[in-house]
Amino acid sequence: MILFVLAYLGGVLTIVSPCILPVLPFVFARAGQPFMRSTLPMLIGMAATFAAVATLAALGGGWAVQANEYGRYAALALLAVFGIILLFPALSDHLTRPLVSLGARLSQSADKGARAGGSSVVASLLLGVATGLLWAPCAGPVLGLILTGAALQGASVGTTLLLLAYALGAATSLALALLVGGKVYQTMKRSLGVGEWLRRGVGVAVLVAAAAIGLGLDTGFLTQASVASTASLEQGLIDKLQPQKPSSVVMNGNDGGAMMMSGGSNQMMMSGANTMMLAKPQAAADALPVEGKMPPLDGAIQWLNSPPLSAEALRGKVVLVDFWTYSCINCIRAIPYVKAWAEKYKDQGLVVIGVHAPEFAFEKNVDNVKKAIGDLGITYPVAIDNDYAIWRAFDNQYWPAHYFIDAEGRIRYHHFGEGEYDQSERVIQELLAEAGKLNVAGGIVDVKATGAEAASNQNDVQSPETYVGWQRSENFVDTKGTVNDAPHVYSAAEPKLNEWGLTGNWTVGAENAGLNDKDGSIYYRFHARDLHLVLGPNADGKPIRFKVTVDGKPPGDSHGVDTDADGNGTVTGQRLYQLVREAGPVGDHTFEIHFLDPGVQAYAFTFG
Repeated sequence: MILFVLAYLGGVLTIVSPCILPVLPFVFARAGQPFMRSTLPMLIGMAATFAAVATLAALGGGWAVQANEYGRYAALALLAVFGIILLFPALSDHLTRPLVSLGARLSQSADKGARAGGSSVVASLLLGVATGLLWAPCAGPVLGLILTGAALQGASVGTTLLLLAYALGAATSLALALLVGGKVYQTMKRSLGVGEWLRRGVGVAVLVAAAAIGLGLDTGFLTQASVASTASLEQGLIDKLQPQKPSSVVMNGNDGGAMMMSGGSNQMMMSGANTMMLAKPQAAADALPVEGKMPPLDGAIQWLNSPPLSAEALRGKVVLVDFWTYSCINCIRAIPYVKAWAEKYKDQGLVVIGVHAPEFAFEKNVDNVKKAIGDLGITYPVAIDNDYAIWRAFDNQYWPAHYFIDAEGRIRYHHFGEGEYDQSERVIQELLAEAGKLNVAGGIVDVKATGAEAASNQNDVQSPETYVGWQRSENFVDTKGTVNDAPHVYSAAEPKLNEWGLTGNWTVGAENAGLNDKDGSIYYRFHARDLHLVLGPNADGKPIRFKVTVDGKPPGDSHGVDTDADGNGTVTGQRLYQLVREAGPVGDHTFEIHFLDPGVQAYAFTFG
């Protein structure tokens, strides 16, 4: 219930956000008409459409976003016609002829109803639908919380209801504004006798708003302008109504990092060396406790390296379930140990199952996952959990997360993140012995990983994992932040430790930043042995050349596996790229990657 209140109040706050400005002309065009038959249907249509489209976008991926773009174009055309009719009423007669567009007929119908002293509920409702397709509210903490939770928790009525609550909050504040503004509008008409001019003024406002939306100003300049005005208010609401639950503890030292979804807000977060938020695993004992029954493995969209497996069919086997995603550096560094266990104990009754639960949209591409498991040498079964069905069944919140299940189908132990591999292997040995396996192999595997898979030197890591997309971005060098969802030319600045910036023409989206022209750069002031960056080409898949420098010079012996000593490299696929491995003493350094070709998409920095 608290989340619904939070969503509704977050929507109400949009009235003080500049991002609401493009919608206001369409709403105020209904001023002076019956509220129940004109304004209310329009606001309901707007709220319902926004909730439906936002749900599809959160759950359906790129195809839903593309479909919504076509809807936006149609809605822009419809509302532009509506604005023209307000300017030139005589056009109404011509627009009622056969073969007239649906949008024009609806706009003319609603307008004619208003002149007759009534209104068409259906026409107003459908105009609201068009407005809902155009509305792009500023993504503050409340909306970000809802959309992130929707993507992770899967399709549900609750997801849509939360988005609907947010939209109804905005509709409520718009309705109140209209009631006040409508009275002013009617007073001016009666006292000044300039109703026709007011009508035309509203028509001009509608056309200007449609043009602003068409040019992207609603998600560019207005989004940027709104950050300071509502973000602090929304974050305050989150903190007061839904404080963080103490479900995790801070760990540092030699323990590894993990990516996590916090229990308090259902937001995905990454935690690294010195800011790790992990659930401390219970120490292995002679008699491991029973933590619960193994959930079903239903819901994977596909299985790789194996036919589909089930919890029932695995009875009698000791099972290790590893939740991972292929661009996660913590997962990449844990996989050599998981592979070693799978190989060492496969003939003694151990079954290892990798559950690939994607973080970024490109990780939902099964071909990308197939390539990744080939590159990583994974031969055990992998379930493609794009809908997070298995993730939710285990009530999991981490990448990587290891669940150890005995031969009776009971979870006996878990470990989140990197590290404590010796202890995890002893758990495997104990569960195999419990299952009656004789001559269980002893000792501990000796893993000698190289490249990005090599263990992190946590004591030297003083830089946090950092997202580039605006939805989770932090520490941007410019205190004004990025210009979101619109092209912008960025200039270089002097970063402090753990600050990053851009140069060149970039569009910073929710998940990544895309380079629009060649000769653009990303820079970061970091303190770590290793620097990685998740990169990918755009939709055309063309390779993108780049050059890396450290403190303004080629990396030399400190180059990563994806660059040479001169810093040269190429982005050929959507994955994590190791760009720096410091050969000398670890200290503060300024990293820069300069792209020679347009089209690169940058997602997140990680360190080791």
